[in-house]
Amino acid sequence: MANIGFIGLGIMGAPMAGHLIAGGHTVHTFTHGETPKTLIEAGAKTCADGAEVARNADIIITMVPDTPHVEDALFNPRGVAAGLSKGKIVVDMSSISPVATKEFARRINALGCEYLDAPVSGGEVGAKAASLTIMVGGSQATFDEVKPLFDLMGKNITLVGGNGDGQITKVANQIIVALNIEAVGEALLLAAKAGADPAKVRQALMGGFANSRILEVHGERMVKRTFDPGFRIELHQKDLNLALTTARQLGVSLPNTATAQELFNACAAHGGAGQDHSAMVRALERMANYEIGGR
Repeated sequence: MANIGFIGLGIMGAPMAGHLIAGGHTVHTFTHGETPKTLIEAGAKTCADGAEVARNADIIITMVPDTPHVEDALFNPRGVAAGLSKGKIVVDMSSISPVATKEFARRINALGCEYLDAPVSGGEVGAKAASLTIMVGGSQATFDEVKPLFDLMGKNITLVGGNGDGQITKVANQIIVALNIEAVGEALLLAAKAGADPAKVRQALMGGFANSRILEVHGERMVKRTFDPGFRIELHQKDLNLALTTARQLGVSLPNTATAQELFNACAAHGGAGQDHSAMVRALERMANYEIGGR
């Protein structure tokens, strides 16, 4: 059993840390705000800062919202880097800039430690069910060492390539998810406005080639109007911003990604930044002056 550090105990991080504790590992934690009582009761050992986490743990996991948060968690004066010693492993499971990830890895490697970027897909549901998809960038040897921990948190776990490749895979994932949400929203809105029952349309489509997890899970959210996150629009905005920024750096055009981002922006402008990303459909509904299920 390993000494694990876990920094960031939000809606994703808390259940992920819980699975590591349930797997028999000692987990040292730090988070902004209160450590969930359930984790403390399960045996989490709270620390005063990231440096204390790193001193106590051999493998340190970060799971925070965005690139600046990872940089702060790792490199502020009381951050992870201040507590590292040679041979330890840092695993960032946040979804952040692939470019910044390579720089963070270089700085951690310079301290004699290994670095994996291992962003996840599956949202709160996947985090709670330990069924996350985990996309990893780093060395094969380090991946092999950390893989038993990934197995406690996810199901589909792939070493994609070197540092940064895990993050670019997550960016690609978020493009596909956003465009699928947009497609399902358009389809169900059209069907509803035409007078068909959107719930029955969704059920029929799930038996054919149009079936997807987005149609299954988020199509149901659209029909039932259940937009509690889940995965917040503001976080998906962040991920698509990473996609569009990286695309500009590479000279790649992503026209439909840009459209999806504008739909999220419209939702946020109407106060929906904290809603589930399936609520993108509300931007489409405003343009149509009609809500799915509105008849």
